[in-house]
Amino acid sequence: MKIGILETGLLNEKVAGRFKPYPIMFAALLDQADKGLTYQSYSVINGEMPDSVDDCDGWLITGSRHGVYEKLDWMLLLELFIQKLYKKQKPLVGICFGHQIIAQALGGSVTKSDKGWGIGLHHYKIEAAQSWMSNESLSTPEKVGIYAFHQDQINQLPAAATVFISSDFCPYAGLTYGDSIFSVQAHPEFEPSYEHALIEMYAGNVVPELVAANALVGMQGPNASADTQLLARWIAYFFIQENHAKNLGF
Repeated sequence: MKIGILETGLLNEKVAGRFKPYPIMFAALLDQADKGLTYQSYSVINGEMPDSVDDCDGWLITGSRHGVYEKLDWMLLLELFIQKLYKKQKPLVGICFGHQIIAQALGGSVTKSDKGWGIGLHHYKIEAAQSWMSNESLSTPEKVGIYAFHQDQINQLPAAATVFISSDFCPYAGLTYGDSIFSVQAHPEFEPSYEHALIEMYAGNVVPELVAANALVGMQGPNASADTQLLARWIAYFFIQENHAKNLGF
């Protein structure tokens, strides 16, 4: 199965030499669950768009330092592409910026949250279990831990959206749109070292010092780790399940 990764963000030059670009992060994440997936990256942020929604079997939109409300030219093209994907029921996953621009493209809205920055390890309650969350050997937990790094949040849901994970800080942390789209606000692709690097880089200049310090403390200890492999399985199972259903004509 071929996954098209729509790159909407570039690493800050201060950390770019230490970490791989976002499409490679996502490929590494999904390889933990299924090494049979293949990938093609499109640098949407640099104006590279796929020719057709059928160029790949499934699609994934990455995070970005940009806000979806900036409505840059490449964002407008991406919104049109999202609408085509939704109309054709092609499997789509959105992460952080991807989560937000899917919502905006389908009738929701996004703004800077008055709750401020959400960074470090966040835990989300599972509000509605999905078929791709579990199999015969894997049950669905009550909550999931994911690294977060955002100030923007969805503040109005599209009519088609259903919340499947949430927290007090981020009520719309995970959304589904029928069977063909799911998105999350946090970053399952982030390793602890990258989350640390971001917090340290932005502490005291973009992110308030105390917020950054508390986030770093929250990432310490034997139980302070993200559910990375679980999220990898969720995304991979979602793509495989939806692709299988489409091939069967469901």
